Amino acid sequence: MQIDTQSEFGTRAARRLRDEKLGWLVTVRANGTPQPVPVWFLWDGEALLIYSRPGTAKLRNLSGNPQVAFHLDGDGRGGDIVVLTGEARILSDAAPADRVPTYLEKYREGIARIGMTPDSFARAYSLAIRVVPARLEGH
Repeated sequence: MQIDTQSEFGTRAARRLRDEKLGWLVTVRANGTPQPVPVWFLWDGEALLIYSRPGTAKLRNLSGNPQVAFHLDGDGRGGDIVVLTGEARILSDAAPADRVPTYLEKYREGIARIGMTPDSFARAYSLAIRVVPARLEGH
């Protein structure tokens, strides 16, 4: 999905997806309960790249249902809402996080803040998830 950057909303959504460091990935448990989790992400203009530790609930949820939502925090007053819905898949051939320059550029300080190096982060968060949105909503 390409974001229409000709509109004010599309321009703002694309900028936020590029610049913001924290988003919420919502997967669905086997019993149908949505499960939101905060994630670091990289937007490439068409899809999100998210790294995960093995064995997490989000990975179990994705194995049963690849449909997801992803959203950014609003402005605290009910505005600046950005919500993507689409499909996620776990990648078997993705480069590790420490080999993705744009990911490291965005999160190097955060990785250091949690007491890790790029290498130790890539080993701990060794599974990549690609979220391909089908729809963008918000205002």
